[in-house]
Amino acid sequence: MNVLVSLAAILFVLMILIGGKKGARSFIALFLNFAVLFLTIILMTDPHIDPIILTLISSTVISCVTLFYINEVNIKTITAFISTLITIIILLFFILAVTKKTMIQGFGEEELGDLGIFTLFVGVNFVKITAAMIIMSTIGSITDVAISITSPMREILIHKPFMSRKDLFKFGLSIGRDILGTNTNTLFFAFFGNYLALLLWFKDLSYSFGKLVNSKVFSAEMVTILCAGIGIGLIIPITSWITAYFLEKTTKNNKTIK
Repeated sequence: MNVLVSLAAILFVLMILIGGKKGARSFIALFLNFAVLFLTIILMTDPHIDPIILTLISSTVISCVTLFYINEVNIKTITAFISTLITIIILLFFILAVTKKTMIQGFGEEELGDLGIFTLFVGVNFVKITAAMIIMSTIGSITDVAISITSPMREILIHKPFMSRKDLFKFGLSIGRDILGTNTNTLFFAFFGNYLALLLWFKDLSYSFGKLVNSKVFSAEMVTILCAGIGIGLIIPITSWITAYFLEKTTKNNKTIK
């Protein structure tokens, strides 16, 4: 416990020194988002609550906290929020279809040993639970990409107020191309970091490459990474177009860009 408090204190000090008030809000937002996720997990155990609808609501709340609480309400956060919601809705139903097709829901045989003393009749839809889990692991990357695109697009229009919507859209896409590779690589290496012990265990058990790829634990994580990567690739053109539209509309109405 002392180690956790010490690490949290170091993180808080660094965020204050580097980010000032925004750093403090970012630190508080971590705990707010954790509370939302924890409440979501509790509510998912209720068989009367649809996990898909619950995921959409919790994703909306997390996006509001991440965008509006940290960066305040302005045109860049509003357009990032709209883009995030559109991407999440598209991605959620896509992931739901992929989960049904690949049958990655539930537990793999490597996990059954720890579950032997528990009943498996928990009364929840594991297809929807798995789809919700993938979205929850993707929401952070999606909002990060969205705000990373909207912020420089707003800045360039302040310095070049006569840019057309087409040029703004191309500028947003160019930013997206720069961050696409780094974000997808982050997801890929996060998987290997979290599951390094499992991969070593596969090696000790002499899993063949075919058995490794077809194991539910491995394939479920790979589907998560690929779906998250698709979400990152999807939000780039969506955010670029929506932001270009709103920025051009604002300048045409002779309003100050905030």
